[in-house]
Amino acid sequence: MSPNSPRRQERRGLRLWPVGIVLALTFVTAIAIAAGVFFAGWDLLGAQGLKPQRQLTSQTLFDLVKLSFGVVAGAGALVALVVAYRRQRVDEDGALRDATRLHTERFTTAVSQLGEESAAVRLGGVHALAGLADDAPTRDLRQTCIDVLCAYLRLPYEYVPEAGQPSDDVSARHAYMAMREVRHTTIRLIRDHLRLPPEHPHSWRGHDLDFTGAVFDGGDFSGAHFSGGTVDFSGAHFSGGNVDFSDAHFSGSIVDFNSAHFSGSTIDFRLSRFSGGIVAFNYVMFTGGIVYFSDAHFSGGIVLFTGAEFSGGTVVFIGAHFSGTRFTGTHISGTHISSGTVRFDQALFSGSTVLFTGAYFFGSIVDFKGAHFSGSTIDFNRAQLSGGTVHFTDTNFSGGTVHFTDTNFSGSTIDFMAAHFSGSTVDFAGALFNAGIVDFAEMQLSGGTVDFSTADGVKPSGLVPQDGQPPPTGLHLPPRWYRPTS
Repeated sequence: MSPNSPRRQERRGLRLWPVGIVLALTFVTAIAIAAGVFFAGWDLLGAQGLKPQRQLTSQTLFDLVKLSFGVVAGAGALVALVVAYRRQRVDEDGALRDATRLHTERFTTAVSQLGEESAAVRLGGVHALAGLADDAPTRDLRQTCIDVLCAYLRLPYEYVPEAGQPSDDVSARHAYMAMREVRHTTIRLIRDHLRLPPEHPHSWRGHDLDFTGAVFDGGDFSGAHFSGGTVDFSGAHFSGGNVDFSDAHFSGSIVDFNSAHFSGSTIDFRLSRFSGGIVAFNYVMFTGGIVYFSDAHFSGGIVLFTGAEFSGGTVVFIGAHFSGTRFTGTHISGTHISSGTVRFDQALFSGSTVLFTGAYFFGSIVDFKGAHFSGSTIDFNRAQLSGGTVHFTDTNFSGGTVHFTDTNFSGSTIDFMAAHFSGSTVDFAGALFNAGIVDFAEMQLSGGTVDFSTADGVKPSGLVPQDGQPPPTGLHLPPRWYRPTS
């Protein structure tokens, strides 16, 4: 919406009551206050009545005259106060209108610069809009400038890798690099304003940022604070380059990456903080490229990867910390998760690598219900699952490898009910089950392997046949857990 739209003018328009009504209300209010003070003083003094006086003395008459003049002076002061207040309101509204008019002129000039062919002029327009947002007389006008900058990033743009750029067309190459520089500068300016503390007059925290469908072939959001407002990356394409979210803070805001595409780019969320807000990665596609969540901290927020598809890409959560967090369909490596719920419902892992190596799950719930692992490598090696629950209910393992080597299941519940293993290898070698429960009810093994041959600790419940029958083909148990009948 443009800053000079009729709806904004109507909302900012000065509305004053008629002066007669205001004066009448003012006098009524003054009389009521005076009466209240009089009767309060009467009660505090404990007066029983007034002393009658048949003749007025000169002193009493003089006091009455002073009282009359005081009432008249007070009434005049009230009228002057009302008039002065209304004049001040009119002056302030006039100043706002002048500032808005000047803002509109500058806004029009800056926007027109964004449409110029010259990259230098467009770059000047970007800086002009950022400065205009800082000088905006109202929050709505600042949001308008931010919306235009975000809309500029949403304009049609196609990433061209270095190898695909025409070497014989120098002008086209330079035009592409210039456009890319303008876009990256826009991102940097947004980041710089999000780094400022909320009390800073030029801080953009709490404002909405709409990057829906935008193409990012690089850009720096490092150290930005997304607190309050809505940040929308839904449908965005991260293709090529390095997009840096390292040390970013997401607190109290809604950050939406739904249906975003990560292909061929490096996305860095290392040292990021997710606290109190909602970060959604629903139906995200990771096809090639690297996404780093290393050392990220998720505390008290909700992070959703519902229906995410991992095909050939690498997503790294090495050293990430999750506390009170829910994940649906994600890929975590070296993660620390406590008292949260990690969900991979209906997630699809095809040809990717999912690493939970050295992960810590204390009292948390990890849910792979209905997930599909086809040709992927899932690694829980040396993971610590203490006091939590891991569900592989109705999970389909068709090809690929799932490692639980040296995993510690102490006091945990591991549920493989109705899981289906066809052609994949599931390895529990060296796993520790100390008073834990493992439920393999209705598990089907067709061409796959589940290996407990070197597992230690109490044998899992529901895993070893109780009637002396041999275990299913492909299920390998340690001798002390299973004694075949002669």
